[in-house]
Amino acid sequence: MKRSIIALAIIGTIVNANPYTQQDRILDMQTMALAMQDIQNGFFYNNYDMIKEGSAKLADTIVKVVPPLEEIEEKDVMTRYTNNKVQITNRVRKKIKKKTQDILERFKAGDTIQAIQAYTKITKECMACHTQLRKW
Repeated sequence: MKRSIIALAIIGTIVNANPYTQQDRILDMQTMALAMQDIQNGFFYNNYDMIKEGSAKLADTIVKVVPPLEEIEEKDVMTRYTNNKVQITNRVRKKIKKKTQDILERFKAGDTIQAIQAYTKITKECMACHTQLRKW
């Protein structure tokens, strides 16, 4: 009985799981752009709460960003190797997540210059992804 319930739960999860699509990515990018604006406004107004809210939104959204299914399931090995999209995406996600923490820690400690530098490094990671993966 337990095995059949567990099997049904697993099958239900697999059937209902929606792959991450290009449209999902676009919505996440828009959310992250708004979060970056919130952080920047927090710097301008010297408002820790705005920075905290924007950083939380950015950190929550960047975790969801993964390569779309068509990039993960690329059939041609050479294309998958040369594009390297999955590894680049994972690297960018990791760096942005860490830098959002740096912003909060530095700004709360009163080191606004270092917090702004961490913000700049996040922007640099965003641009690196867009130039390498999106071919800007």
